[in-house]
Amino acid sequence: MSLDPAVAAVRLAVRRELAAHDGPVLVACSGGADSLALLAATVFEARRRPWHVVGVTVDHGLQAGSDDQAAAVLDSMRRLGVDETASVRVQVSGGGQGPEAAARDARYAVLAELAARWKASVVLLGHTLDDQAETVLLGLARGSGARSLAGMRRGFEVYRRPLLDLTRAQTEAACRAEEIDFWLDPHNDDPRFTRSRVRHHVLPVLEAELGPGVAASLARTAEQLREDADTLDDLADRAAATTLGTAGGLDVAALAQLPTAVRRRVLRRALLDAGSPAAELFRSHVLAVDALVTGWRGQQGVDLPGHVQAVRVAGELCLRRTSPGRPG
Repeated sequence: MSLDPAVAAVRLAVRRELAAHDGPVLVACSGGADSLALLAATVFEARRRPWHVVGVTVDHGLQAGSDDQAAAVLDSMRRLGVDETASVRVQVSGGGQGPEAAARDARYAVLAELAARWKASVVLLGHTLDDQAETVLLGLARGSGARSLAGMRRGFEVYRRPLLDLTRAQTEAACRAEEIDFWLDPHNDDPRFTRSRVRHHVLPVLEAELGPGVAASLARTAEQLREDADTLDDLADRAAATTLGTAGGLDVAALAQLPTAVRRRVLRRALLDAGSPAAELFRSHVLAVDALVTGWRGQQGVDLPGHVQAVRVAGELCLRRTSPGRPG
C-alpha cells in the first residue's frame, strides 16, 4: 500500500528541517490537525535519528474545560509514541494587548523555558501556509509595513516552522490517513477574533472573487518581502554604527546621508533601545523623529511612548527619558 501523499509531505518537511539536528526536539501541540500531524511525522522520523521527542501542550486557560482538553492532548501525544510529554498552564495577562497576542507571548515564554530545561536547540511549531496567508492579510489591514507583511519567519531563536509550505487541508488529510483524531478549537470559529474572521470570511471571498490560489500567492509574497526586509535590516545594523555622535546621540549629518528606508529603521531601533515599547511605537512616531533629521526648522522635541523624548541638539539627535506626566 502506497504512502498517503499528505503524510509523505509532512514527513518530508520535518526531515528537511531537522536534517542537521541531533538531540531533544520539542513539538508544540494544541491537539489540532496541524500540530498532531507535525508531531506524528517527528516521531516517525525519529525512529532513524537520535531525536528525543518531547510533546508539549500549553493550556492558556481561556476556555471552559481547557484542563480537560490539555489532558486529552497528552493522551494523543502518548498514543503517537513521543518519548516524553509536558503540559503547562500559563497565566494570560493583557498588558495592553489583545487576548491572541497575550496568549502567544505567554506560550512562547513557557516553550523557551521548557526548551532550556530539556536542553533542546529546536522547538517545532505547526503553522501552515494558510496561517501565513492570514498573517499577511492581518498585517496589510493594520498598515504595519514590510516586516509585518513578510509574515511569520520560518525560524527564529529555537523555533522552527516546517509546515509553512503545506496547507491546512494537507495536515487534516495526513491525520485522517493515519487515523489521528484532532481537535477543532472553537476559538478558530469565533467571529470575535480577527483571525477567525479572516479565515472564514475574508479569504473565502478572495478565493471566490480572484480565483483559487490566493493563500499560496500571499505566502509567496511574504517570502519575497521577508528577503527584502532582512536585507534592509542588515543594512540598518551596519549603518547604525556609522551614525554615533560624539556627545552620545546620533549624528544628524550621518543619518541624513542614509537611504530613507535604512535611516528610519536605524531611528526605530534607537527608539526601542531608548525604552519606547514596540507595541506602542507607531510609524507616525518614527516619521516625527525623522523630521528632526530631514525637516529641521528649529522645532521642539518629539514626545514618544515609554516616556522617551527625541531632541536635536548641536547636530545630534538625542534620546532621553522623561518623568511621567512631565515634559523633558
